Amino acid sequence: MRAGFGAAALAALLAGCSTTPTSQAPAANTPPAQPERRVAADPYPSTYRPYRGVPTAITNVTIFDGEGGRIDNGVVVLAEGRIQAIGGADTAIPDGATRIDGQGRYVTPGVIDIHSHLGDYPSPSVDAHSDGNEVTSPVRPEVWAEHSIWPQDPGFTRALANGGITTLHVLPGSANLFGGRGVTLRNVPGRTYQSMRFPGAPRSLKMACGENPKRVYGGRNQMPGTRMGNVALMRSTWQRAVEYRDRMRRDPNGTRDMALETLVEVLNGDILVQNHCYRADEMAIMLDMAREFNFRIASFHHAVEAYKIPDLLRASGTCASMWADWWGFKLEAYDAINENIPMVHNAGACAIVHSDDANGIQRLNQEAAKALADGRRMGIQISDEVAWRWLAINPANALGIGDETGSLKVGKRADVVLWNGNPFSVYTRPQQVWIDGALMYDMNNPRLRPVTDFELGQPGEGDVK
Repeated sequence: MRAGFGAAALAALLAGCSTTPTSQAPAANTPPAQPERRVAADPYPSTYRPYRGVPTAITNVTIFDGEGGRIDNGVVVLAEGRIQAIGGADTAIPDGATRIDGQGRYVTPGVIDIHSHLGDYPSPSVDAHSDGNEVTSPVRPEVWAEHSIWPQDPGFTRALANGGITTLHVLPGSANLFGGRGVTLRNVPGRTYQSMRFPGAPRSLKMACGENPKRVYGGRNQMPGTRMGNVALMRSTWQRAVEYRDRMRRDPNGTRDMALETLVEVLNGDILVQNHCYRADEMAIMLDMAREFNFRIASFHHAVEAYKIPDLLRASGTCASMWADWWGFKLEAYDAINENIPMVHNAGACAIVHSDDANGIQRLNQEAAKALADGRRMGIQISDEVAWRWLAINPANALGIGDETGSLKVGKRADVVLWNGNPFSVYTRPQQVWIDGALMYDMNNPRLRPVTDFELGQPGEGDVK
């Protein structure tokens, strides 16, 4: 700015000293030049600040590092919010660090749920809290799931204490072809969603194919009423986005379109597509559409037929986020198999275990265990430590945060769970959970069993009414 101002001042000074006539003044009806409109790159930025932690060493534990590695009799050192060291029994421990002897227990990275609706469909489940689907149009990319999030949802603390969830991605529902933006959260108490928002994490675009959009909108005599209508409306919408992008490049001061802005951010690679899709044939169509309009699908969600197309998923770098054994609740969910997750993994594609459920998020470790056992029964031998990728580095990478979390590597965020047994056992629960090196849950410390403001605010029996 100073350089620009100096150049302008010098030009004015030289013009004032010159005796040469200047060019003709502009006509009176010529509008003054308009400054280029500046739009905040992120009008709702993260205000997250980690809770305070202390240097901590967890010793004598079995470690699954989240990327497929295992260390027996291992040590993890946390300090200043980051993993400082990880290794065997001879790993150096800083003086003054709090030491936790984990004899017989396991340490993993914090669990990441790539598909949650916590906060958008909070507990108690009543109509007043149903804020996940904007069903006024099949194309609603302008809505943001984060603007429905209620930070007091008790589901957040249940997911932390029962499931070891340290990071979750909250999505709009799947009534719409374009359902809006999703947001990645740190699972910490906050007054606003922005104080929970994972700093630097890209937002997502929720898309949906299949039965849901055509069922919701087809009976209203509007498009889409068929699967071919789904695809046609999606393609025409992407074409509008391409034309809007090109128009705004030519005229940055043109009229803004909030819906198309979201899609342009996808085309620019700043927003990741998370695509609700069950059937293999429809996932293949969506991959073709992504190539046609040059965007990338980070993950297909639910993907009960992903086992039919793992080669296509692998070639496109697209993950499949799946349940262990949910099926049959609608026709497009009927061709599911319990071996889906291990088969996708075994074919070299990216497999993820997700919840899509306020209860399921509390036991994703058990969901992964079921899928692991089903794979082994059919002869797919996947080790425990490798299977933990489904809950850690794979969802982290699909959310664009794999360089910050998702594995226990030196320099990454200290998102750590100490389990009181093998984490693939139905009898095991988180004993302690750290987020950015701060101890956020301790099953043996009543002061570290978080309760939401909503729960604290409920009048008890005998209270004055």
